[in-house]
Amino acid sequence: MPLIPEEPQIHEKAQGPRATPASGRTASTPRPVPGPRPAAPPRPGRPGPVRPAPPTQRASRDTAAATPGPSGPATPAATAAAPQIQLIPATPDGALDAAEEAVDLLLDSGRTPGDVLVITTGEAHPWAAHELSFGDTAYWAQHDAGDDVFYADAAVADRAASRAVVVVALNGGPEDAAVTALTVAHSRAGSLLIVCGDPQRINSVLGAGV
Repeated sequence: MPLIPEEPQIHEKAQGPRATPASGRTASTPRPVPGPRPAAPPRPGRPGPVRPAPPTQRASRDTAAATPGPSGPATPAATAAAPQIQLIPATPDGALDAAEEAVDLLLDSGRTPGDVLVITTGEAHPWAAHELSFGDTAYWAQHDAGDDVFYADAAVADRAASRAVVVVALNGGPEDAAVTALTVAHSRAGSLLIVCGDPQRINSVLGAGV
């Protein structure tokens, strides 16, 4: 059954000034699964003792926008093992920003950074591009450590281990990249799958049996 985006709601833990939506983005971020908030370690991309500072990801979490309620399940009788699916309509240009806001709100609502995997289909996330500049081995070592949000391109996402939450940014790329990203994300998401992109494209892939 196709997913239908719901009307936005203000997340009670995301109060504060409303951010200006990213260019081309048509919807805001989802309400993450709430939970007790632990002391979260620094986000990916923090400068190390010998590495140069990574590219700035976005504005502070304090500028997070309002969030829509959970989308309905992919099928009328979703099993307990299937992840909840939330859809955030966004253009390719706005999908990465939408994914970043979703990650911020997940952390604000109690998720730890190690709970989250982000998969991109077009241009790599700045953090991934920065870390890959130090080599593939160092990049995947950070994945294996499991203590930070991890960003991966759809082409290599099948190497990633399962995490509680997987966020997909359909930020361009060929059609097969979207299929790969959604297929891998659905299989890796433990409890929640958030997809940022064109609803028609997402429903087409999800309706094909992902």
